[in-house]
Amino acid sequence: MSLWARLSQGWRRASESRALTRRAIPDPLWRDTVAQLPFLARLGAADRGELRRLSSLFLDTKEFHGAGGLVVDDAMAVSIAAQACLPVLRLGLAPYRSFVGIVVHPDEVVAQREWADAHGIVHQWDEQLSGEAMQGGPVMLSWRDVGAAGQSAAWGYNVVIHEFAHVLDMADGVANGLPPLPPGMDRGEWLRLMDDEYAHFRTAVDRGRPTLLDPYGASGMDEFFAVACEAFFVRPDEMRAQHPELYALLARYFKQDPAGRPAPDAG
Repeated sequence: MSLWARLSQGWRRASESRALTRRAIPDPLWRDTVAQLPFLARLGAADRGELRRLSSLFLDTKEFHGAGGLVVDDAMAVSIAAQACLPVLRLGLAPYRSFVGIVVHPDEVVAQREWADAHGIVHQWDEQLSGEAMQGGPVMLSWRDVGAAGQSAAWGYNVVIHEFAHVLDMADGVANGLPPLPPGMDRGEWLRLMDDEYAHFRTAVDRGRPTLLDPYGASGMDEFFAVACEAFFVRPDEMRAQHPELYALLARYFKQDPAGRPAPDAG
């Protein structure tokens, strides 16, 4: 290793150490956060330690803004950080460098949408949003949905994981259900499997069949990827049982096997 590389590595380590000190998460707060989220309580001690480290670094680089009079306290920020960092537990925080702001609303918000069809006719409508990720930020979240994450995990719903899956997806500039893949993963294989899974999922939704994945995922490949990520992390056993090939693909991408983790312990 060259002298410059050693100096650069030393600087990065020192910078990270300062950040971890600035944004250290107190033990009681971290224990409460993990206890309230069953999919985090399932992590082993080493993974929980790494998640805590990443969460501190995440908090040091992001700016939280409360909307509608909401005050984002430490417990809220740590909960969001821990859930956001779970998907990148093995990937690191680099995919999240493209934005800084996180806007937290007390509840869902109404966004005005418009779309021009092939004839130039503009259609307008209102859309209820519990979260939204935009290219370059910010990420918007409804605290009502975030705060209920421990309960909503039972039906495979997690707004933080959903929106940060979009952040991962948009890392190459476009939200299309194909995030930048790590070395060793084949783009063609990803597209073939995702297309096949999406087609079967849309058929099930169109026919009114019950689905593990949120039916909202049928609205586009980007949303399908996001709802699949939600289920992968918060209902992994059911995800592996009902979508084994999709589960295996996501396990390779995230370098995690949530269904292989033991039941929560008291550590």
